[in-house]
Amino acid sequence: MFATIIRKTKLIFGDRNLRRRILFVLGALGLFRLLATIPVPGVDHNQLAAFLSQNEFFGFLNIFSGGGLSNLSIVMLGVGPYITASIIMQLLSIMSPQVKALYTEEGEIGRQKFTQYSRMLSVPLAFLQGLGFLMLLTSQGVIASMGIFPFLVNVVVVATGSILLMWIGELVSEFGIGNGVSLLIFAGIVASLPTTISQLVFTYDPSQIPVYIAFLIAALIVTAAVVFITDAERPVPVTYAKQSRGGATTGGVSSYLPIRINQAGVIPIIFALSLLMFPQMIFQFMAQSANTGLSTFAQQAIYWINNQWVYGVAYFVLVFFFTYFYTAVTFDPQSIANNLQRSGAFVPGVRPGSATVEYLGHIVTRVTFMGALFLGAIAVLPIIVQGLTGVQALAIGGTALLIVVSVVLDVVRKTDAQLSAKEY
Repeated sequence: MFATIIRKTKLIFGDRNLRRRILFVLGALGLFRLLATIPVPGVDHNQLAAFLSQNEFFGFLNIFSGGGLSNLSIVMLGVGPYITASIIMQLLSIMSPQVKALYTEEGEIGRQKFTQYSRMLSVPLAFLQGLGFLMLLTSQGVIASMGIFPFLVNVVVVATGSILLMWIGELVSEFGIGNGVSLLIFAGIVASLPTTISQLVFTYDPSQIPVYIAFLIAALIVTAAVVFITDAERPVPVTYAKQSRGGATTGGVSSYLPIRINQAGVIPIIFALSLLMFPQMIFQFMAQSANTGLSTFAQQAIYWINNQWVYGVAYFVLVFFFTYFYTAVTFDPQSIANNLQRSGAFVPGVRPGSATVEYLGHIVTRVTFMGALFLGAIAVLPIIVQGLTGVQALAIGGTALLIVVSVVLDVVRKTDAQLSAKEY
């Protein structure tokens, strides 16, 4: 095993193009971590630590901002505005046939336009989220009150930091290896590991040793399950009809159409977390209202939202929904059936056309059901573990583990593809 790793490492760094891509990714992630250490002015770190400890949602946001929220850095929003813009565009693709055609029918050029619209939408969202977030932190005493002009400067800086991260992510996708946005989230999760480990060390209790051992075993099992589900697929057999052209006969071969169990990857997790942030922020604003009734209602809503079990149920439902939603957007049985028919291919025992569409849709629905259950279970597993053990440091393990494993597998697959392309 080690010999294989050493051999592959030599091949990777022996390829000039691949080495340049890897170094570009490392440089971009290093720049990201540097930006995450530059705070905005006027931060009360004691108030900030208390605020984060009392709000589980913002603890999640801190992880996905690469730790930038823990010291209110200039990139405290992370790639949240871009993710929110992507959610809005995906919703529009369901409601608008023109947007759906842009994403699914116009090929690579259409997807590039779709991505460009998401980037453009993320700019005003970055300013809105930055404004709302800084107003919330100021009202909580985390940031010292300041004049209008310094406050607006902070808003511009925070929004620009998020837009800069979006640009860095796009550069990583183009000139590096893997999805740039996912790699930035991956870097944020990995950067939080030393803090998590230190929490476990400082709160070490000999009576909790069986819990730590059980958690370690569960983590290994969950990691193996994530790898298995991520790579698992349902093959649909496909046969190409024989065709004679110019005295040459082509076709007559059999292949298969792979339908992955986890077709949506980590996108449902990211979408669900993004949506769960908004009610918390809105109710935090309402809680500061001078209207007694509105303030009381907001405080009650915050109490229920912060309840672990209420949060866990909402989290599971959103992940389950977004798994089906994203799969429906990215996998169109009608388009697949039309492409098969145009290329002279068919599924054995199934008539081309509407019968093939129905057959593929039935398979995707069943396969996605298993993938959605798995993603939902992985998402809420740490909440269940924390509720049973009371160990705060284990709160984000499942989601972080899923994202880390998925991103690593994606990078490994793309690296292997680069090496295979060089060999051929």
